Amino acid sequence: MSFTVHIVDDEESLRDSLGFLFASRGIATRTWASGEDLLAEWPLADCGCLILDVRMEGMSGPQLLDALQARPEGPVPPVIFLTGHADVPLAVQSLKAGAFDFVEKPFNDNHIVDIALAAIAAHEGRLAEVQAREAVAARRASLSAREAEVMALMLEGLMNKQIAERLGIAMRTVEVHRSRVLAKMGARNIADLARMT
Repeated sequence: MSFTVHIVDDEESLRDSLGFLFASRGIATRTWASGEDLLAEWPLADCGCLILDVRMEGMSGPQLLDALQARPEGPVPPVIFLTGHADVPLAVQSLKAGAFDFVEKPFNDNHIVDIALAAIAAHEGRLAEVQAREAVAARRASLSAREAEVMALMLEGLMNKQIAERLGIAMRTVEVHRSRVLAKMGARNIADLARMT
């Protein structure tokens, strides 16, 4: 999926110039005149990062970030704040609140595009991690109750004979369960299994 940079600023000229800048580098953008407008259509599946002006009429950039973080849809894509004011305490506060970066106006064109590309890459990495965790959880849910017991004992480092004694079943049965656990979890061996769980 190709991601879009969403720009929220109450200055039309800045929205237009940023849109043109990103388009010149082959990056899709969508612009918003206010945080309220963006919130009305949130969540946006194509959002790779957000560029928010700190000070806007109505909802400010930090207020918009707070509102997005309070939503139930999951993690907010990386946020880059723009400000026309040299406000170091606000920058620190924004970064602590989860902002990806903070850029002061006037900014270097290449610099802001590079930051946005880094933010999108970070977002893609985070999504891949979430998908990997969800895939492991789905595979784990496919295990029978007995297979789950065997897997837990495998992860404790017990040998087949020890697992058989612990569960009161035949060693051959443990071998069958062990094989099914590895197959269902998509693991080649116990080390693979330990890494994914």
